Amino acid sequence: MGVPAFFRWLSRKYPSIIVNCVEEKAKECNGVKVPIDTSKPNPNEVEFDNLYLDMNGIIHPCTHPEDKPAPKNEDEMMVAIFEYIDRIFNIVRPRRLLYMAIDGVAPRAKMNQQRSRRFRASKEGMEAAEEKQKIRQEILAKGGFLPPEEVKERFDSNCITPGTEFMDNLAKCLRYYIADRLNSDPGWKNLTVILSDASAPGEGEHKIMDYIRRQRAQPNHDPNTHHCLCGADADLIMLGLATHEPNFTIIREEFKPNKPKPCALCNQMGHEVKDCQGLPREKQGKHDQFAEPLPISEQEFIFIRLCVLREYLERELTMASLPFTFDFERSVDDWVFMCFFVGNDFLPHLPSLEIREGAIDRLVNIYKNVVHKTGGYLTESGFVNLQRVQMIMLAVGEVEDSIFKKRKDDDDNFKRRQKEKRKRLKRDQPSFIPGGQFSPQALGNRSSPQAICNPRQAAFEMRMHDRQNSTTSSSPNTSLTPDGSPSLGGGIKRKSEDSDSEPEPEDNIRLWETGWKQRYYKNKFDVDASDEKFRRKVVQSYVEGLCWVLRYYYQGCASWNWYYPFHYAPFASDFEGIADMPSDFEKGSKPFKPLEQLMGVFPAASGNFLPPTWRKLMTDPESSIIDFYPEDFAIDLNGKKYAWQGVALLPFVDERRLRAALEEVYPDLTPEESRRNSLGGDVLFVGKHHPLCDFIVEQYKTKNTEVVDIPPELCHGIQGKLTLNDNAVLPDQVVESPVPMLRDLTQNSAVSISFKDPQFAEDFVFKATVLPGAKKPAPVLKPGDWEKTNNDGRPWRPQLGFNRDRKPVHLDQSAFRTLGHMMPRDRGMPGMYPNAVPLGAYGSPYARPLMGGQQQIPKLLSNLRPQESWRGPTPLFQQTPQRTAGAAPLLAWNRMLQSPNQFQPAQYQGLGPMGYPQRPEDRMDRGRQV
Repeated sequence: MGVPAFFRWLSRKYPSIIVNCVEEKAKECNGVKVPIDTSKPNPNEVEFDNLYLDMNGIIHPCTHPEDKPAPKNEDEMMVAIFEYIDRIFNIVRPRRLLYMAIDGVAPRAKMNQQRSRRFRASKEGMEAAEEKQKIRQEILAKGGFLPPEEVKERFDSNCITPGTEFMDNLAKCLRYYIADRLNSDPGWKNLTVILSDASAPGEGEHKIMDYIRRQRAQPNHDPNTHHCLCGADADLIMLGLATHEPNFTIIREEFKPNKPKPCALCNQMGHEVKDCQGLPREKQGKHDQFAEPLPISEQEFIFIRLCVLREYLERELTMASLPFTFDFERSVDDWVFMCFFVGNDFLPHLPSLEIREGAIDRLVNIYKNVVHKTGGYLTESGFVNLQRVQMIMLAVGEVEDSIFKKRKDDDDNFKRRQKEKRKRLKRDQPSFIPGGQFSPQALGNRSSPQAICNPRQAAFEMRMHDRQNSTTSSSPNTSLTPDGSPSLGGGIKRKSEDSDSEPEPEDNIRLWETGWKQRYYKNKFDVDASDEKFRRKVVQSYVEGLCWVLRYYYQGCASWNWYYPFHYAPFASDFEGIADMPSDFEKGSKPFKPLEQLMGVFPAASGNFLPPTWRKLMTDPESSIIDFYPEDFAIDLNGKKYAWQGVALLPFVDERRLRAALEEVYPDLTPEESRRNSLGGDVLFVGKHHPLCDFIVEQYKTKNTEVVDIPPELCHGIQGKLTLNDNAVLPDQVVESPVPMLRDLTQNSAVSISFKDPQFAEDFVFKATVLPGAKKPAPVLKPGDWEKTNNDGRPWRPQLGFNRDRKPVHLDQSAFRTLGHMMPRDRGMPGMYPNAVPLGAYGSPYARPLMGGQQQIPKLLSNLRPQESWRGPTPLFQQTPQRTAGAAPLLAWNRMLQSPNQFQPAQYQGLGPMGYPQRPEDRMDRGRQV
């Protein structure tokens, strides 16, 4: 889920960490789409070794997208997921490893948040459906026009949870997809693929981090491996920093706010469901031939370079005159730890720390002021020094009162500005706007003008409307009779000036007034603030949570059973005497089973994903755990404005009561349900060209049932344990397609086997440090002493991408010839290039010298746009594959043109959508309905 507003704050404070992705698009030849050869060099001018996919960030937008029509059935959802993975793979093009991780059973601390989100989703979905139906009936009763309602079953996104049939089918589809790509895509030729599906316990991103930690602890690990992690959660940034890998990049969708969405009732743009009036859509042209299609724009991707973020943090966190040796890696760990106070998936944020108010900057400043007194760092390899943390938190507590007062002042100023804005807009709004055939039209409207009908009647109606408005506005306190004449009786009370503003939720806490702590504990916890024992209990639980979260990020799950048992956080000023609080966790805890987790996080409305007797426990009034599934629940806005920002006041699940109730219904499980309720592991896939393929095939031929180690020299240094898989993908065996529209793989050469990460003792500590032999990436940011040092007067040019030697683009001879043909200069015609220098006039004063080996090109357009704006990658069609003497060395994009083409279009003949083999007999839509 991540930290709300964290990425927005980070990208604004450290803008150079963002790089726009360069994506090569598939080309069409005679109406046939030619697949992209991902074995060629990366167009982003960087080569990645490992690509990790946090699959839940892919599954959700593919199954219920917000900016385009949703898939009609489950099969279309699977194909959409395949296409999304293809796009990411085309952009990143990993050379060693592809790791696909789906969320499995989560720790109990995370299950509380999952429970809140799923209950909210169910409640909001039902309320939205009811409101939509109510508005539809009202519009139709008034004679409005609405398109016929689609008979379509609503997709319940709660099914994207371990243990459901949907997730089980997804795992089968991904196994088919991996086998197909290993057989057909040249970019997958030497790739190792690991699939960790929903049966493997753990959150997807933390399964990825656990894999990286365990590989880093191996002697054969390459410390200069370039990692790329795909996911939308903001906490992935902190997880990437926690690895201390020098080359770590995150790819995610570029967030574009306020994207227009069509109305769910009339499917028109410009309004929401609540404002729909049921008006028919106006034709754009006589036959609606100029109608604009619904705006469906393909989502763009961006890279987040954590090596550049480390540069920023090194400048910000470096401190002089410390009583101990400064260690940048330890200070990064402290920065990650302080970010937990503004929010995470496991703990509520402290009331005085809001990321939108610069809470992280405030914590960093306090940290740098107090660190001289602490005598050391706050954390070490995922373990917290509570005595030093206490000093930081008490320093925050000293300014809590001023923080609350400033928050109130800022909120009042914002409301005042909004009120003035509304008054200004109301004042500037024209008193009368004609409608119908005389209504104003936007400039550039492509529809042809229509003839005016009955202009006299239209003019009369406009005059009467204007007269009525002027009569009403002349005396605002005068009431009107039903026939429109002024009433002689009493006047109407004037509306308040801000009556059109939204009603503000009542705030009973009033943190800006004296006594805020007393009111907070009384309203939120229903205890008196003087109850020191209860306050210490809340603080101790929160301190345990901080220790658990940091351990989770750096060492793995310390306890599967621990969770924070309150809905609200304490104040920073309450963190007194925490140095002696215990921070150990029980060892040997086990995760829930998938169906048990479903019972812990699902509302009763999603009970159809559970076995019938289990479902009955959610709805039967005589059920011993019926109180876990309230039909309705309160949402405390907690000082926020929108319901999604509030706190869902749901009862916490008692694990002992839940397990006791499930013991009675466990015997009712079918063999298929028992299989889905079991915990699984990871599966490793390789193709026939991979060096490890023969080794794995030999294990199946000898039917070796023992656990064997991966030879690291055969698998890019990857180490782990291999065991035979019961449902393995084997060479020369048919791989059946779980998607009816895609055909079986009859000529399979890929192989799969069960994989397990290297194991360590339970008390083993993974060191949070840069590994020996790691090379620090070249700096990207402008040196602070650039002007002071001797740089021959050269201006600083920022690095716009991964390649610091990227050449600025320029117009070549063909471009100038085009300008010469299209814009003649000898006729004195006006235009942008009326005085362009002739192509042969290279000796003119406008010419500029270039690098050796390049031809002279006139310096044109220097007065039209700055030279820096032309910087960027040279298009492929403008580059010369031959290398001339004295020219710069060939870059990756030039080598693309000279490398032999290994792509074989013949192997893609007869493929279905997006390059998947299609069954000849399955030309019709045989998709299962969701």
